[in-house]
Amino acid sequence: MPSVAHMTDALALDGVGQAEAIRRGEVSASELVEAAIAAVEKVNPQINAVIHTRYERARQEAAATNAAGTNSGPFAGVPIVAKDLLCQMDDEPYHLGTRVLKQLGYRAEGDSHVYSRLRAAGCIVIGRTNVPEFGSTITTEPLAYGPTRNPWNLDHSTGGSSGGSAAAVAAGCVAIGHGNDGGGSIRVPASECGLVGLKPSRGRISIGPQLGETWLGGVVEGCLTRSVRDTALVLDILQGYEPGDPNVAPPPARPYRDEVGAPVEKLRIGVLDSPLLPTGLDHPDTRASIAAAAKLFSELGHDVEVTHPPALNEEEFGDKFLSVVIAGVAADVGQLEKRLGRELTTDDIEPSNWVMHAFGKATNVVDYLDAVYWMHRWSRRVIEWWLPGNGKRGFDVLLAPVIAGPPPRIGELSGDDSTDRLRAVMQYTAQFNMTGQPGISLPLFWNAAGLPMGVQCVAAPFREDVLLRLAAQVESAAPWAHRRPAIHA
Repeated sequence: MPSVAHMTDALALDGVGQAEAIRRGEVSASELVEAAIAAVEKVNPQINAVIHTRYERARQEAAATNAAGTNSGPFAGVPIVAKDLLCQMDDEPYHLGTRVLKQLGYRAEGDSHVYSRLRAAGCIVIGRTNVPEFGSTITTEPLAYGPTRNPWNLDHSTGGSSGGSAAAVAAGCVAIGHGNDGGGSIRVPASECGLVGLKPSRGRISIGPQLGETWLGGVVEGCLTRSVRDTALVLDILQGYEPGDPNVAPPPARPYRDEVGAPVEKLRIGVLDSPLLPTGLDHPDTRASIAAAAKLFSELGHDVEVTHPPALNEEEFGDKFLSVVIAGVAADVGQLEKRLGRELTTDDIEPSNWVMHAFGKATNVVDYLDAVYWMHRWSRRVIEWWLPGNGKRGFDVLLAPVIAGPPPRIGELSGDDSTDRLRAVMQYTAQFNMTGQPGISLPLFWNAAGLPMGVQCVAAPFREDVLLRLAAQVESAAPWAHRRPAIHA
């Protein structure tokens, strides 16, 4: 039987490293899955990351992987977690952070394309993770399951809406956590938990077959990891057209995993180092994190200057984005009502989402489409900054904060009176869901209290390759793999 130390060492590897160890016969899929289960059992009482365990099914899948040998996919035998929002798994719990689906013990009807691709790659899901109700906010504190707590400091949020997956990865339970991002929901948890979090371009990964798009195509699938190469390989696995997808990103020139370690051209990088909104929080830790990243990028030989797309400062964006979100929440509630065969009430839906649902139902269709058309025009103004023209080269990357300030304390961004606080800290992420651009959060800064604060890099549409080359260069120059939170398996 393998020693505890041996299994702990294997679990500490990234996903690519774990798969390689399995292929070399240093550890079996079953042993690795058992280690991941033990890790969840150890830390989950403190962090509340995993809300649905599937240990027996995971053990069966690991045994099948052992029997199949080494040709079961690039992540054959690697344990992961899946967020309880999208990534549906047939006949398994699927609650969207809601009390009503939890009370009914609702189970998904069919597999999503994302889950099918993860399984085909050999990933083994050991559990599903906590989310805010409908994924509609950037802290994971649903009434249905209670708050997920940050492994770096249990008094603080993990971010949202992929906060449960982020906590499980940061705490060392698994190397890879499934996530999705509609306004920052991969990048914010990655920032707050010291992880790599890539939001791919619109249309890069299918959210079918249950959905074609939601939030104007701003909701995209992805993952949270501890290494850039894991993120790149997951993107290779998940990217690509599925029949009927309304948005389709052009295929990459080569596999994304080939970008990791590839030569990095001298990039033109703009720096956003101040609040975008007059009411936005201007936190000294945010300025320090961006200054440190800008200095590192300059030392790596890139052209770095303080500038950003002027359209990002247009205050009207917040109202128009809210119009998109409330329509999405209203649609979510409506779909639940059809599925359950009854109208929902305030006993079923959390107050903040109930208000958004009510506003969404009351919104005139013409007014909604006016917001959509405004967003299209605004997106063109933003993206122009990256593009060459009129004698200018254009920029390759925008360096920006993920949120304003360090991870908030539990309770700061939840509750009926949290709207103003949310707007103050959430200034920098939702814009790129609406433009459809790829953005990545990298764990390059920890404040004096030991809390992680990621920095965000945004590229032109469909240029995940640029982000992954730069991220790998940065990971080599300023590695983070050695950092461990206080709560760790």
